[in-house]
Amino acid sequence: MPGDNSRFDYASLDTQRGLLFIAHLGASEVLEVDVRAGRVTRTISNVSRVHGVLAVPSLNRVYATATGANRVVAIDETTGEVLRQAPTGQYPDGLAYDPRRNTIWTTNETGGDETVLDAATLQPKGTVALGGEVGNVAYEPGSDRIMVAVQGNNDMAVIDPGALTITRRVKLAGCQHPHGLTIDSADRLVFVACDQNATLVTVDESNWDVLGSNPVGDDPDVLAYDDGAHRLYVAAESGTLTTLDVRNRKLDVTGSGHLADWAHVVAVDPNTHRSFYPVPAGSNADPTLLEREPT
Repeated sequence: MPGDNSRFDYASLDTQRGLLFIAHLGASEVLEVDVRAGRVTRTISNVSRVHGVLAVPSLNRVYATATGANRVVAIDETTGEVLRQAPTGQYPDGLAYDPRRNTIWTTNETGGDETVLDAATLQPKGTVALGGEVGNVAYEPGSDRIMVAVQGNNDMAVIDPGALTITRRVKLAGCQHPHGLTIDSADRLVFVACDQNATLVTVDESNWDVLGSNPVGDDPDVLAYDDGAHRLYVAAESGTLTTLDVRNRKLDVTGSGHLADWAHVVAVDPNTHRSFYPVPAGSNADPTLLEREPT
């Protein structure tokens, strides 16, 4: 891939077009990769210290958090043109999309809140204070809830996205500094990665109990869930990748090992079940996108 050996962050795949969007944080660029052709097709520059990136194919938009400017950016997926920008809270990081209300949620990590914006116009719709430093955010369509890992409180906030109010706080027993978060909607499970004690906890959405925990690589960061394969990928700052399969609503570790230095970002294609990992330096020392077949 182009650019220098600086840090990558989140990645998001448009499965319809086979386009993977990668936040090259250190270069302040969003890279567009055609995973079917196996080549970089576009570089979108001047997205200051970009962290989060989220493709929303139904809107033909890609959203990115320009953390260096405390802004969110809306990009035309077809042309790569930056269409709009809007202010967020302090240190915007992860992103979620609520299709029912057509809103974008940005996690403001050090600001301790969520900024909610109209996805079409980026006009502000509201702010939800979380009361502590915030990790990642996800929308669960079945229950129509937003869920946020709250690092500062070692809990998870459950939010009504219509009222913009916290309806429940779930204490994450055995979790130190929850950061990464993703959802298995079919099984009504929430997975949260705890980066200070290398642990993954599973929350039962039906009663909000912590069902169990699993050890993962040191400093886990980005999670990706393959609904069709019932497989969870946990990428860690240490470069360790852990895979876990959901069986009878419980997780079994199916693999764990060092993938590459700084391989802390993962995206998965639910159609091909292939997974993708941007790393600052591959075998040739250049920035590289690793692609792995499922096993």
